[in-house]
Parts: sequence; structure tokens; C-alpha cells
Amino acid sequence: MLRGLPALALFALPVLAAPAAHSAPAATAAPAAADVAGPSGVRAPLPLFEAIDRLPVAVEHREGYKRDLYKHWNRGLNATDGCDTRKEVILAEAVGAPQVAAGCKLTGGSWRSAYDDIVVTDAARLDVDHFVPLAEVFDSEQVPWSAARREAYANDQNSPDTLIAVSAASNRSKSDKDPAEWLPSDGSYHCTYAATWVGTKLRWDLAVDESERQALLGLAEDCPTTTVVYEPAP
Repeated sequence: MLRGLPALALFALPVLAAPAAHSAPAATAAPAAADVAGPSGVRAPLPLFEAIDRLPVAVEHREGYKRDLYKHWNRGLNATDGCDTRKEVILAEAVGAPQVAAGCKLTGGSWRSAYDDIVVTDAARLDVDHFVPLAEVFDSEQVPWSAARREAYANDQNSPDTLIAVSAASNRSKSDKDPAEWLPSDGSYHCTYAATWVGTKLRWDLAVDESERQALLGLAEDCPTTTVVYEPAP
């Protein structure tokens, strides 16, 4: 199943670690490329430090947040396949393909959960995580988003980074925390996690607060060759 740009297109979107449809190396050497947009609006790779510096810094604002402001899951990329966005992401990220029955019921299959580096063999034990959690998106909107933009974020499969299938336990540990409050238990994924977080915030023009920025800069110290590439959301 195609989900936006090709899964291994490192030079199309932020770095990822899961070796499935969202996959890309955890850290890549930063090429000496100018930050110019290509025909599709994709930016050239930025060193992680530089990408962080491009994020606006603002105080978070949680008042008025409700999860149902962000309509999900919708009918997905293929409105005729009987699978909503969540199921489409799970199918796209399968390491071993599950069987798909009527109503998009999944049996069998296997997945690697990037947050905790475990293999999951039951789709019911997966959550599809918004890489930047919905509450964090609300906190970080620089101007209030329309309902349509919020739905677009909540179901964004045009970037392989916005949504990720991970173990339910790791996702619930993360909850709505930012990198100052939570990092994946798999330390080898931290550089990728930071790059993907930053790339997603750049894609959607979201701000960071000061503690979040400092946490990201601290991660960047340990990730000198990690780059960020993103395509601005429509």
C-alpha cells in the first residue's frame, strides 16, 4: 500500500527508524545542500541543530483542548478498502503482512515497535501514535487551526512521519508528553525520534516551548550527523 511518499525516501521526509513503510536510517550524514524546495516543496536535508533553530519558540496554551477537535480516524487514503486511517497505517507498517478479512479485520502479521524495539504479532496490541500528540499540537498551534486542518493532521498519511504504529504500552507511556518529558526506552532510536519530532513540527508550522527546545538541543549534541527533511503541509 502506498502512503504518500515512498517509505525509504530519506531525502523526502524526516528520518525514521522503523524498518517498515515508514523506515529510514536513524542518523545520516548531513550533505552540503542548500535549503531549497524541490518541485514538490520538499526541503533539502538540514542538520538537526539548524532544524531546531527554525522552530518558533512560544509558551504552550492548553486551555480549551479537547481530543475530539481532531477528527480521527477518517476513511484513509483509499475510501474503498474498508480500512480507516489507523488500519491503513498498521497495514503499511507491517513487517510480516497480516490477513485482511471483511471490515478490515486483521489476523496474523508482525510489526516492530520503534519506541521500545519489540516485535508485536497481534495488531490488537498496537496503537497508531500521532508522533506529535494531539494535545501537544493544540499547545503548539501558532494561530487556531480550522477543523479541516486539524482533521488533516490527525489523519496525515502524506508524510510517513506523522503517524506511527507502536506497541500500546509504549504509546500509553508517552501519552501527550514532549521530548522534555519522555523519550523512547530504546536509546538507539533517540536521534531518529528527535529528527522526526522536529520535522513534523516544521511540516505543520508548530512552535516549541523553551524546555522542549532545550531537550531537543541536548539530543542534537549526541546526534551530530542526524539530518531533518520535511515537506510543508498544504
